[in-house]
Amino acid sequence: MNLLPENILERLAQNNCNRDADHVPVVKFFLPGTNCVWVFTEIEPDGDTLFGLCDLGQGEPELGYASFSEMTSIRTQIGTVIERDVHWKGKAPMSEYARAARAARRIVEV
Repeated sequence: MNLLPENILERLAQNNCNRDADHVPVVKFFLPGTNCVWVFTEIEPDGDTLFGLCDLGQGEPELGYASFSEMTSIRTQIGTVIERDVHWKGKAPMSEYARAARAARRIVEV
């Protein structure tokens, strides 16, 4: 599966042009068998650096940057790799996802 198809890349890049806006997240990734979840709103011009909400399953979700190439290099002990949630659609601005994640100590739907 293509984790970042062209239509998603375009939306992420467009959002990066207006960084001050509170964008609705465009894409969600998860690592099967773990509590790791990421939702992103933007991608830098380098095509690798994503901005969004990152939850590594430690109860401390945070807004920040992540390297797509580093994320795709992650392998669990049983060999699973990150996947894109193809059925997920962002429903609220990132600030609402971040507020809900801080309260729940994990990324949750808003």
